[in-house]
Amino acid sequence: MTGAALLRSLRRVGAMAGKETIHVRRDPRTLALALVMPVVMLFLFGYGISTDLDHLPLAFADQDRSEASRALARAFEGSREFEVVAHPMTEGVESLFRTGTAVAALVVPRGYQRDLLLGRKAQVQLMLDGADPVVGNQVLAKADAIARAESQRLAGAAFAGLQPPLQVKVWTRYNPEGRSALYMVPGISAFLLAITAVMLTALAIAGEWERGSMEQLFASPVGRLEIVLGKLLPYLALGLLELLLVVAFGALVFDVPIRGSVALVMLFGLVFLAGMLGQGLFISVVARNQLVATQAGALSAMLPSIILSGMIFPIENMPLPLQAISRLIPARYLVHGLRGILLKGNGLGVLWPDLLAMAIFAVGILALATARFKRRVA
Repeated sequence: MTGAALLRSLRRVGAMAGKETIHVRRDPRTLALALVMPVVMLFLFGYGISTDLDHLPLAFADQDRSEASRALARAFEGSREFEVVAHPMTEGVESLFRTGTAVAALVVPRGYQRDLLLGRKAQVQLMLDGADPVVGNQVLAKADAIARAESQRLAGAAFAGLQPPLQVKVWTRYNPEGRSALYMVPGISAFLLAITAVMLTALAIAGEWERGSMEQLFASPVGRLEIVLGKLLPYLALGLLELLLVVAFGALVFDVPIRGSVALVMLFGLVFLAGMLGQGLFISVVARNQLVATQAGALSAMLPSIILSGMIFPIENMPLPLQAISRLIPARYLVHGLRGILLKGNGLGVLWPDLLAMAIFAVGILALATARFKRRVA
């Protein structure tokens, strides 16, 4: 292709992109879908999908009724991890579990304070409602930590002058407070980009088929690839703006750190959006109907981005067939990349396999969509 021909082709692509930009500006639903919905969804997901549990309802069955047992109760309630909601006898604990009043019960047997004063090993019993394993595991972890702290406090005077032979210090990197929002926001960002990019392209081009305006494009001298690029470029710019908005909102509202390069975040978003827009284009070419395009876009973008991307469920815990299928999901690589960039400050030297996988998907799906985009109406 000569320089003059390339210049004419770029002008036609620019004209197509300008036409599509005017269409987006005049359609408030498209702008709301691209800019307003992601912020609302991030707010709801960030606060709604949280594994951080506190003020867990605890029943405290105190059979000893001593100063030592009351100190243990204060240790559990003062941590703000638990909230004592009842003081039943041991026989009444199960009824509290049945009604959901308490998720755990701490039973302090008679002789608890006497055993402590005599230097014996004092034991308490933790009864747990295991209907929800996530809550149950957190109750066990939190109760164990509080019991260890109380044990060290009680033994402090006796062992004040001794140095233990082995000391273990835990250093938690990247998310020392264990906040689920820091882990979830990058995954939610990938999900929002996937669903909006696919839906925007699929609906816009399927609408062109329904309105019959594609016939006018086919009658023009604009080539097939030029139509595709001109259609996708405005939505690519809109998607990058959406990514910036979501990352900024996550940093301001959920205190998500940005330890890596913002330019690398945009590069990952650019490659990912190219693949998702190509997927939406392919759906619209095959469906040519907005209703069918909506259903196909939701099924092909939403469910895989939630279930198979590692956004919520660790991929390593999935069966091997699902792990293999997840390698075909671009959101998997964006989730891993955003978490590496934002939380760990990783660079391209670490994350290049994710970028390469998304680029391969983008090139493949765009080539397939362009090949199916025939210059004919029927």
